[in-house]
This record gives sequence, structure tokens and C-alpha cells, in this order.
Amino acid sequence: MKKRTALITGASSGIGYELAKVIAKDGHDLVLVARTQKKLEELAKALQTTFKIKVTVLPKDLNLPNAAQEIYQELKSKGIGIDMLVNNAGLGTHGKFTQTDAAQDAQMMQVNIVALTELTKAFTPDMVAQKWGRIMNVASIASFMSSPNMAIYAATKAYVLSFSEAINEELRGTGVSVTALCPGVTQTNFFETAHVSQENINRFGSLVVQSAEEVAKSGYQALKAQKTVHITGLVNNLSVNSMQWVPRQIRTPMLGLMFSFFGENKEPS
Repeated sequence: MKKRTALITGASSGIGYELAKVIAKDGHDLVLVARTQKKLEELAKALQTTFKIKVTVLPKDLNLPNAAQEIYQELKSKGIGIDMLVNNAGLGTHGKFTQTDAAQDAQMMQVNIVALTELTKAFTPDMVAQKWGRIMNVASIASFMSSPNMAIYAATKAYVLSFSEAINEELRGTGVSVTALCPGVTQTNFFETAHVSQENINRFGSLVVQSAEEVAKSGYQALKAQKTVHITGLVNNLSVNSMQWVPRQIRTPMLGLMFSFFGENKEPS
């Protein structure tokens, strides 16, 4: 690809942080979006120095209404066009639906669904007009199955997958493609914010738990190849494909039992 400009949300840590490095290494300019300005500026300085690219920092909280439109308008005013949109920012919570915090649930739906959709809506027409664009929406292997104890999170990611597949088909022939990236368990700070025990996650071992760098590299290759859906890792592919053969009345309770062990370890009372 010739030199392009990529916008990455959730770029201050985890998969978004690693995607920024991978895309910068490929010679593309970046727009980095996250809530933490200091982290973004540190990353921007490092990438500009190492790869000699232009990096624009936009501190934004995607949980706030109109954040997506503000991002679009700010970039327009600066004369910055976006060729690649990476909707990576996402939130998760763990626990029974009746016990999770309603405000956190609302924030998760706002970031995982609403902001992602609004950003895609804002930037896609310009990509179509220039007859070239790449969009990556970070979903999850949870997109493929209902997940008791992470019910809303899995439902938001099912939306991301369905939405991405549908608009990719709508955009066929325009020069714009949409890729749904579906990682499994990944070493990021997601688990801390979702109240998931890191100790319990580590028990799965390296065959199941991928690094953010692995996911980013694999996802970027899928984006360039214009894959519609990309599940990262052999074990994740086997898990998703095998689960399709398990009847729902068995699969859902089984997943509920598995996700129940993800919770934070509690001291005996």
C-alpha cells in the first residue's frame, strides 16, 4: 500500500497500542484516540522518532455522546483524511446480569456498539468517495456464542461481528472493505477493568492466551488481505468451529460454567 493514514481507538494500551506500532512500522501516518492524553503523547513521540511518520493525538472519551462526530469534525478542520479506521476501543464486565453495575453496562454498550457504529458511519462515506478504505472492527470469539456471566459483553461483540459482515457486503465493489477481528483471551488490561482474575486467565496457558502483539500482527495482515472475519490463533479457530456443532441447550450452560471461573478470587469470609 502507498502511504495512508490510520485512525486507531483505544490506542493507549493493549491491542490498540500494538496495532499502532505495527501500522507505523508499515510506514503509515496515525491518528491515536484514547482517554489518556499522556500515554498517547508518549506513544506518538516514540513512533514518530522510530518510524519517521506523522502522528496526531486526539484524547477523547468514547463513552460521551457525540465523541465520534467530534473526532470526525476535528480531523476535517485539520485537513486530515482517514484511509484506515480501526475501531479497537472496548469495555467488558464480568458477573451475573442482575448483579453488574447498570452504569458500567451502559458505558460498555456506548463504547462497544454506539461509538463504533458512529465512527464507521462518519468515515465510510469519505472512503467510498475516494474509492479506497479499510475498516477493522475488533470483535471477539465471544461474538459467536452467548456467554452467561459476560452476557452483555458477548452480545455487544455479536453486534460488532454481524454489523461488520453486513456492511462489508454492502460495500463490495467500492474499494472499501470491513474486517471483523475476533481474538480470544489476550494479555491486556481488559481483564482488570472487567473484574476478571488474571490468575485464572493464566491457568489457560500460552496455547490459549495470546499476546496483544500477536493479535495485532495477525489482525493487520487480515486487514490488508481484506478478510471479512479473522479469528486469531489455532486454538481459537478450533474452539469457535467446534462450538458450532454443540447444541445450544448444552453449549450455553457449558460456557456459563466456564465463564463463572473467570471471576476475581475472593478471600473466604
